[in-house]
Amino acid sequence: MTAADPPSRSAPLGELELIRLIRRTAERGSGERVETGIGDDTAVLLPLPGARLLATTDLIVEDVHFRRAWASPFDIGWKAMAVNLSDIAGKGGQPLWALVALALPAPADPAEVEALYEGMRRAAAPHGVAIVGGDTSTSPGGWFVSVTLLGEHDGKPRLRSGAAPGDAVAVTGTLGRSAAGLAALEAGRARLAAVRPAMLETVTRAHLRPTARVAEGRYLGAAAGVHAMMDCSDGLATDLGHICRESHVGARVELDRLPVDPDAREVAGALGADALTWATSGGEDFELLLTCERASVDALRDGLRRATGTALTVVGEIEAVAAGVTFLDAAGEPVTVAPGYEHLSG
Repeated sequence: MTAADPPSRSAPLGELELIRLIRRTAERGSGERVETGIGDDTAVLLPLPGARLLATTDLIVEDVHFRRAWASPFDIGWKAMAVNLSDIAGKGGQPLWALVALALPAPADPAEVEALYEGMRRAAAPHGVAIVGGDTSTSPGGWFVSVTLLGEHDGKPRLRSGAAPGDAVAVTGTLGRSAAGLAALEAGRARLAAVRPAMLETVTRAHLRPTARVAEGRYLGAAAGVHAMMDCSDGLATDLGHICRESHVGARVELDRLPVDPDAREVAGALGADALTWATSGGEDFELLLTCERASVDALRDGLRRATGTALTVVGEIEAVAAGVTFLDAAGEPVTVAPGYEHLSG
């Protein structure tokens, strides 16, 4: 079975058999610093002496974060791992170990569960992450996948609270591609007949199997001049707001400087949508959002491209007045930008 193939249904298993299946899939490529992994009720791990331990967790829920109408079990597993990898990347850390809590409606199909864990394992493998434990449960309705990821930083993690007045605000990569992918999935290919199939594959893959900027985070997290950093998961408008609140500063963003993804622009044109709105408020791009000293921008931009091939774009500046985020149009006039996604907002 390839990553793209839908799993064939097979006879449901009991919990113990299901755990054995999970263990067989998850233990492929387990890290050297795992003393005891799946099989006991607590993993025993070997942290690096002197390093700071990083911990993050994200829960993804059917029909909130994914829809099984278009997301395969492999896609769901990949995304569940990637969103957590992105959090560790946003601190400049090295991800190491994952624990997975899974709730599925009964009876659970082992082929789907195996594909789910293979998606997680494949997303984690390039970064040396081992799945070392977790839990399984019956769900009263829908899939729930919660990953807790542990990592480490042998220096000073870059927090949301480090931004300083005069800092440049910058983002890695491009923005809006994931939101374009979601819009394309919701619209269906019939409404996007004029868009090249390869482009549709690019944007939908960005939504279903996002790439965590772990190498970029490691580089920027160790670089001089970077003051604050986080991953851009809820949309630039919301995430920069988090940095401003934690740092007690404001920010000014020039909309015409945003690196709006070219593929997102084409999909937006076909659907009559606004790619700029996707870039500011769409979310789930999982790029890195950072503030840094103005004098460090050129060195960071050039160094990041040499180290990872990823672009860094300055989009604004941190201000001393704690007035939130102001977005400016091409004429320098303030404009209203919708916030990104917020759970429990009604």
